[in-house]
This record gives sequence, C-alpha cells and structure tokens, in this order.
Amino acid sequence: MTDVDYCVIGGGFAGLTAALRLKQAGRTVALLEARDRLGGRTFTETRADGSWIDRGGAWIGPGQERIRALMQDYGVPSYKQYTDGEAMMLVEGKQYRYTGTIPWSMSPWVAMNLGAALLDLGHLCKSIPLDAPWTAEQADRWDRITLAHWLNTHVVSKAAHELLETAIAGAYTSAASEVSLLFALYQMASGGGPGFVLGIEDGAQDSRPVGGMGAIYRPMAAELGDAVHLARPVKRIQQDADGVTVFSGKTTVRARRVIVAVPLAIASQIRYEPLLPVDRSFLHQRMPSGAIIKISFIYDEPFWRDDGLSGQSAAPGSPATITIDACTDTGRPGVLCVIVEGPIARRIGQLDPAERRRTILDALADRFGDKARTPADCIEQDWSAERYSGGGMLSHAPTGVLTQFGHTLRTPCGRIHWAGTESSAVMCGWVDGAVRSGERAADEVLEQDMVTASGSPANDRGAHRGNP
Repeated sequence: MTDVDYCVIGGGFAGLTAALRLKQAGRTVALLEARDRLGGRTFTETRADGSWIDRGGAWIGPGQERIRALMQDYGVPSYKQYTDGEAMMLVEGKQYRYTGTIPWSMSPWVAMNLGAALLDLGHLCKSIPLDAPWTAEQADRWDRITLAHWLNTHVVSKAAHELLETAIAGAYTSAASEVSLLFALYQMASGGGPGFVLGIEDGAQDSRPVGGMGAIYRPMAAELGDAVHLARPVKRIQQDADGVTVFSGKTTVRARRVIVAVPLAIASQIRYEPLLPVDRSFLHQRMPSGAIIKISFIYDEPFWRDDGLSGQSAAPGSPATITIDACTDTGRPGVLCVIVEGPIARRIGQLDPAERRRTILDALADRFGDKARTPADCIEQDWSAERYSGGGMLSHAPTGVLTQFGHTLRTPCGRIHWAGTESSAVMCGWVDGAVRSGERAADEVLEQDMVTASGSPANDRGAHRGNP
C-alpha cells in the first residue's frame, strides 16, 4: 500500500494540474492513470521526422489564461492557426468560398439567417450565470428543449440550419436532438459566446502550442516524477472518517482525500463505498460523451495553401464533415485534419479502415483536388473506441439534467473531489477548463485539510447515500 497525502485519478490536464499544484504545495501525491500514456483527451504523437500530430485536443484561444500560464512555466511558445486564403462551405451540392466567420458568398437569405441566429444565441448566452447555469431565469424552459428544437424554430433557411447544427452540435460530438439548449448556451457562454466557439482567429482555434499539447503535459509529468503511475485503472474508492483507500489492481493507495479527474462516463465505472449521493450518481449516468473521429492526412507539403485555400472547410452530412490545416509551426509537412462527429462518426466508424479512408479521401478530392487523394501517411484516432475516454472531447447534458443534477458537478462527496473540464465554469469543454478544474480541486482539498487542522469540523457532508 502506498501512503500519501492525496490521490489523483486521471492523467489528463485536470488530473496532472491537480497533482502538480498539490506537489508544489509541499504535499505527497499519487496520480493513477488507467492508460499507458498521459494526456487524457489530448494525445500528441511525435513522428520520426520531428513533426508532431495532436490526435485529440489541440487549440488554445484568447481568455485561456490557465493553459497559457502552464506554457509560460515550461517555456512552450504558441503559433497562430493558419487562416490565409479562403475557407469553404459545401451545402446542398454547392461550394462556397469565403473569408471570416460567415460565408457571405452564399445567398443573402442564408447569410442573414446565420447572422441573426448567432446574434440571438449570443444574447441568450449573456443571461447564463456561469457558476450555476441552472439558476438562469429561463433555465427550466431552456432545459426542457433541445438545441435541435431551438434551431428548428429559429432558423428558417435549411442551409443555415445545417451549417449551425454542424458547427454547434459538433462541439458535443452528438446530434443536436441529444443536447439540452440550456447546456449548449452554458457551454458557449463559458467561452465568451458563439463567436468564440465558432471562430478561428481570436476564437477557440486561434493558436496552437509549438510541439503540440504533449509539449505541456510531458514536462508536467516530469516534474511529478515517480508520483505518476500508468496502467492503473481504478476499480474502487472506499472512504471512511479518516481518509480514502483507492484500489487499482495490485496497487492500493491510502490518502486523506482523492480527486477524481476522469470523464463522467468513466467515473461511473468506479465502485464507491459508501455509495455516492443519489444526485451525483445520477449525474454520472446522465452525462454521456459523443462520437468523434479525428484523422490527420500527411502530405509532403500543404498544397492547399498554394491554391489560395486555408484548409478550413465544412460540409454537413459529409464523411469529411470538417477540415482544418493542422501543420506544425514550420508548415512542413502538410497536415490536413479531418474531424467527423456525432451520428456520422458512428456510421463511418463501422466501416472497414480501408473503406473509411477511401470514402474520406474521395470527399477531400472533391474539395481540394486530386492531390488530396495521395497522402504520404494517415493517423487516425477514434475517440469513441477509447476505453478510458468513453467518447468525445466533452460530456454533454441532455434535457433536464442541468436543472436536476448540475449542482453536483463540483460539490465534493465527503473526501471525494471532482475535476475535469465539464466541471469548469469557465472554458468548459476546452483544455483550459480542465486546467482550471484541477487547480480548483487542489485548492479545495488543501482548504478542507486546513480547516480540519485548525480544529474546526470539516464539511464532509455528502459522503453517504442520499445526502445532497
């Protein structure tokens, strides 16, 4: 048995940050990661030629100060996402080239619908209290309807509807009919509104770390040293009046408190003794992840740039739904990233790998020409098939979940504390949100133990079944 001050479960950015802050505070910590690698829903692969591919989360944007603080700590610079040239939209068999966020080259009717819908969503987002979205004035009404319902009743143009559903629901890697409107508004509001979520320059995909996300999480792990334990899936957490015991195969950790920093669907696979409070247990059951496949096609050079294209494209319903230039800071080799989400990802994920690649390359050739058909290499990551991710980059809330169970997202359950991007009131769904959640959870456990050490009773309500 390993005896430490604190145990952290999960080696993504939330868990790594929590463990790092605790160690920096002079505490002993054990971090248990189920995979044989770190990074969680980020995953940087370094190639033989020194180039790198981010197989998961990759981008950073304005306002994401906490991930940038880590980059500064470890001397990791950033570089701007390539946006020179025209982007493409493919709707109803027609191709439109444009610059900026809205494809004004489409019909005025479609463009006006898009612009009006984004303005409406931005206005609604401003009414969401980020710390407690379930207390918004219209929370009950918005949590009874789906994002699909709102789009159906507010966006008249079919083309505009398809584009918005692809752009917004894609963040949740699920169909718009699966996502509560309240959750969609909250998630967008946590980043500053739909303009940030959908934007490239000065938006959520403004920049990337040089070296990929691995350039950040690897030195974090190095600083933690032998506190990190890989291939340790946690099976059971048992808490008592004096501490917690965490069971992971042959490894057992005894600690004062534990921080669980894994996706909600994965947290539900852990056995808790005593049982978690009912509302927290139900939250685990009701916030699933969606489907996402991220495929990086590697070419000798980014030929689309020479053709006056940015590499960014969107085609609702296509097996290559979204593309983006994913080159490193040097621009060589050329990397064109295809992101497929939701029902389409589930569908093409069932294809034979060779057929899936052929289908996607056909779609790319229609968009970028025959050069797209002959990549030098292809790296595919199906997050839906990741045992310890449970699906896409963000767990989402269907209707009724936030208003009923959202209050448990951050509330400790006795000596069990929670981290993960879904629990962050700011930048929920981004790597920055994961970092913020890890810092919050670390502060929580340190504060609780300071209260205990001072002789005041610690607030460990919620450790037993049925407590709120």
